[in-house]
Amino acid sequence: MNIQVFDSQEQLDEAAAQYLIDTVTQKPEAVLGLATGSTPIGIYNKLVEKHQRQGVSFRHITSFNLDEYVGLTADHKQSYAFYMQEHLFRHIDVSANQINLPNGMAESLEEECKRYNQLLEKHPIDVQLLGLGHNGHIGFNEPADALTGGTHIVELQEKTREANARFFNSKDEVPEKAVTMGVGSILKAKTIILAVRGADKADIVREALFGPITTQCPASLLQTHHNVIVLLDREAGRGLKLQ
Repeated sequence: MNIQVFDSQEQLDEAAAQYLIDTVTQKPEAVLGLATGSTPIGIYNKLVEKHQRQGVSFRHITSFNLDEYVGLTADHKQSYAFYMQEHLFRHIDVSANQINLPNGMAESLEEECKRYNQLLEKHPIDVQLLGLGHNGHIGFNEPADALTGGTHIVELQEKTREANARFFNSKDEVPEKAVTMGVGSILKAKTIILAVRGADKADIVREALFGPITTQCPASLLQTHHNVIVLLDREAGRGLKLQ
């Protein structure tokens, strides 16, 4: 596990963006796994900047997002489809038919999960970008006695809904369910980038990276992967004893 700690969010964002750009430069048709939330926004801003100022092209990539809320249309301002358009897709030259997100409005969510799993099997992810939830979730894989490997429907825990309530008018508006890529699918990525910032994540960072591997902390399963790059700001990494 390659753990890097940065003095500023700017440096973290730059490093994460550069890993993604290096992947696309070496393999223009790369498959990128993308995350949402507050942490990736600065990373996506860097990608947009490098596309517009340096001509970095994303024309041939394929992208897969980790998750989507159940019950929000793609044009809902808090849907992850809308988030991705606002923060990345509409600012770069990615082809619309190469963008993949779970459909939280699908008539049959079970069939939607099957469809997404089939697409992931056909397009192995080269680099998967992840954030980290306060309870150790990755994607929307919540702590549980057992975890599902493939794309599935999940009941969001109260802690997760409370954390995401800042994006809505109130917690009552936060959907209770989501469709998420499973931990098994995430671990199939050739490279995983885990980006975390903030003092409020320091304890869960330590638990995920150096605690026991358990489904009660889904991110701890990243310890089993052969190529994980962890990017932390000083506050998120303050609980680690690194040489």
